[in-house]
Amino acid sequence: MPGMVDRILVPFEGAGSGVEDLTWGQIGLWQSTLADGRSRTTGGSAPLPPGATVESIVETLGYLVGRHQALRTRLVFDADGNARQSCSTSGEMPLEIYDADGRDPAELAAEIEERYESTNFDYENEWPVRMAGIRIGDEIVHMIATYHHIVIDADGMKALLADMFANERKPGPPTGIPPLEQARHQRTPAARRQSDAAMRHLERVFRTMSISRFGDPRKDGGPDCRQLRYRSPATLLAVRATSAALGANTSAILLATFAVGLARFTGRNPVFAWLLVNNRFRTGYAESVSALVQMSPFLIDVADTTLAEAVIRAQGGAMSAYKNAYYDPYQQDETIARLVAERGGTIDRSCYYNDRRLSERDFTDEPVAGPDEITAAVARAELSWPNEPAMPQQKMYCHVDDTPTTIDFTISSDLRYFTEDEMVAVARGIEAVAVEMALDPTAPTDVALGVRS
Repeated sequence: MPGMVDRILVPFEGAGSGVEDLTWGQIGLWQSTLADGRSRTTGGSAPLPPGATVESIVETLGYLVGRHQALRTRLVFDADGNARQSCSTSGEMPLEIYDADGRDPAELAAEIEERYESTNFDYENEWPVRMAGIRIGDEIVHMIATYHHIVIDADGMKALLADMFANERKPGPPTGIPPLEQARHQRTPAARRQSDAAMRHLERVFRTMSISRFGDPRKDGGPDCRQLRYRSPATLLAVRATSAALGANTSAILLATFAVGLARFTGRNPVFAWLLVNNRFRTGYAESVSALVQMSPFLIDVADTTLAEAVIRAQGGAMSAYKNAYYDPYQQDETIARLVAERGGTIDRSCYYNDRRLSERDFTDEPVAGPDEITAAVARAELSWPNEPAMPQQKMYCHVDDTPTTIDFTISSDLRYFTEDEMVAVARGIEAVAVEMALDPTAPTDVALGVRS
């Protein structure tokens, strides 16, 4: 990689500062960081339109960091090592500039992005933004930005990008509730009541679910995780067709296909998963540049019913999970510890589902594919084995993304519980359920109640 040629310290100044508790969304991300010792990051790289210069990038970065508390927030630790958030009113943010020197800017940007993502942040001393530009001549042709995930999530990024590409600079503070105010709100009686209600939901789920998800490990040693990306044109066509037929939200359809596919493969029903829930539907949070995603328990019985009914059950179960996804993670830890002890000291809860698509999820009246086109698309599926530095270290973790032509399942699994062939079988099984649902929503799920031996 060519050496960095410039490191510019970009001054910023903004309203709002102080030290506060972590927000509930931040706590969950910090606990994950402590669990595996790696910084959680988000961001990416992209080409820029013609005309971008070092000066224009400096102006944009200074404006955004000054405007949004999250981007000028670092961690501080008390004598017991407990983390809190510390927001500063002013400072200097580093911006790195690299000359392409004849290289493909996208290739160089990918190398810088990988280094940013794989290097832990210095939580106390480093600002939560790493930004670089690739220069050809006097123009910046490619940008890289990596953010410490504890200060911003995917939808926070959408709010930030909307600010970045607005036609004019907005005066005053942003409309979304900033992290310091979120932390103060968490101590109010109303927030405590919400957290208590979420714990009652968790208790109902944990008392109903089976204690085993994936059986005993099939080899010795610690976690050994791999990641599969399965790109499915057929699933996209099928989900659109099912949405048109049932008038259902595509989120519920995909969640139902995941549950039925996993139940068929494991022989275990009801299906449990942690749903990653975006709390931005709550008042004042929609445009907040912050971290607002929390995990909420989801349980669905897909036995002895139809695929269409599974969608209805998935939608109802998801609504319960969404409603109860705003809570104090420390209170959740205490509740889980008590329930695990009451149920004999073990409940396997290592299953996660994250629908992080950015496209519209409600039914639209666009033309949909017919049965032959959907079935033929199965043969066009593609699979790969990406080795991402921050891949989840769980028994089963399913990310759902989309492109204009595919639904993408990124499945991370522990090879003590799933072989690579079995990971592929799970992905193909989910796709098969989606296709079956599109061809005949009244077809049975082919899942039996209970745990298959």
